[in-house]
Amino acid sequence: MTEYPPPPPGNYPPPPPPGSYPPPGGYGGYGGYEPAPPQGNNNLAVASLVCSVIGLFCGIGAIVGIVLGIVAMNQIKKTGQAGHGLALAGVIVGAASLVLSFIGYFVFFSN
Repeated sequence: MTEYPPPPPGNYPPPPPPGSYPPPGGYGGYGGYEPAPPQGNNNLAVASLVCSVIGLFCGIGAIVGIVLGIVAMNQIKKTGQAGHGLALAGVIVGAASLVLSFIGYFVFFSN
């Protein structure tokens, strides 16, 4: 049986048995591999745009769309997921529909 020399000082993994290959990515650490960014659009970004469009007919949807859009943009910044344009559009459409709703209410109730 072959004896291995003692490991150098420090916390290292044990050497592989003779005749075997090292695990993919090396021994511990990142090994050159990084996780892939999540695929698909952020679900909150899609919900933001949908709520903002609904806000054109109902004022509360615009507020929900703006909040969801801001939360989605923060998530997208952290995770690298797709959908930044959808979230931005949700915030813009929500703000525009909220402004139009306020103008409509003032015009309607001023008479």
